[in-house]
Amino acid sequence: MDALKQLKLAKNGYIIMSVLFMVLGACLIIWPDCSMAVFCTAVGIMLIVYGLIKILGYFSRDIYCLAFQFDLAFGVLLAAVGIIIIVRRNVVVNLIFGIFGLLILADALFKIQMSIDAKKFGLNLWWRILLVAILGFLLLIRPFEAAEIMMILVGVSVLFEGILNLCVAIYTVKIIKNQKQDIIDMDEY
Repeated sequence: MDALKQLKLAKNGYIIMSVLFMVLGACLIIWPDCSMAVFCTAVGIMLIVYGLIKILGYFSRDIYCLAFQFDLAFGVLLAAVGIIIIVRRNVVVNLIFGIFGLLILADALFKIQMSIDAKKFGLNLWWRILLVAILGFLLLIRPFEAAEIMMILVGVSVLFEGILNLCVAIYTVKIIKNQKQDIIDMDEY
């Protein structure tokens, strides 16, 4: 697969997964009493696919190298967590809020760093990434312990995570149609 197609696939996958996270977040807000088995299966599958997209994105060539710079390790982590959620669903139901909190916290911290790097590159809309990352970070504070309230808060966090990832994909991944692939001259080696 050439570099341009790989980058387009990664960016489109990133956008699709962002929209799916927003839909999942909205569903959790609307139906906080959903079945945990269905929730765990859906989240597990989404995390595996999202992890694979992040890994693909890491190996793609985007111009700024901002959107996918931490995605190899984070993609492997997401895929592993997705597999664990599906395989060990009964144990995970009790840990789901902690797992989501840690993943969203880690991603929010990476996005805060990314917004600072985007500012250094001179991207005008860097502050939008920073603002949504900080909002997502603040939503992790758990003021209530009731399960429905927690599901709503997780839904809001997942919704903001989707919005954040959509902003990152749109504002930092630039695809140039005449972008040249790297050519390695074997005579130099």
